[in-house]
Amino acid sequence: MNPSERIDALIAGITDWRGETFANMRKIILAADGGIVEEWKYMGSPVWYRDGMIAVANAHKGKVKLTFANGASLADPNKLFNAGLEGNARRAIDFFEGDKIDARAFKNLVRAAIEFNQSKSKKKAAD
Repeated sequence: MNPSERIDALIAGITDWRGETFANMRKIILAADGGIVEEWKYMGSPVWYRDGMIAVANAHKGKVKLTFANGASLADPNKLFNAGLEGNARRAIDFFEGDKIDARAFKNLVRAAIEFNQSKSKKKAAD
């Protein structure tokens, strides 16, 4: 199976609210930019890339966690980050049962992560 098929299978195997949340989160991530690539890494975790890692997701007991690789460097005007706030690099969003995803704000955060990755790439190229 390719990474997208593995993610499909993962989501299909989550039969409670977390599966629906995971699917919705994935749909918004992919809609943010047509160049986003899905990978399967870290012993079974979906990871999204665009000019570098954007985020990794996992379904845990009681929540779905999406960790942004460079979240500490991203503006978060809508206060979506609610976990890992003490880290130097990563920030996460923990989705709990009943949480509604603000698709516009979430998509903007994904786009900010892509812009951050692209700015790092341009800086390296200039050096």
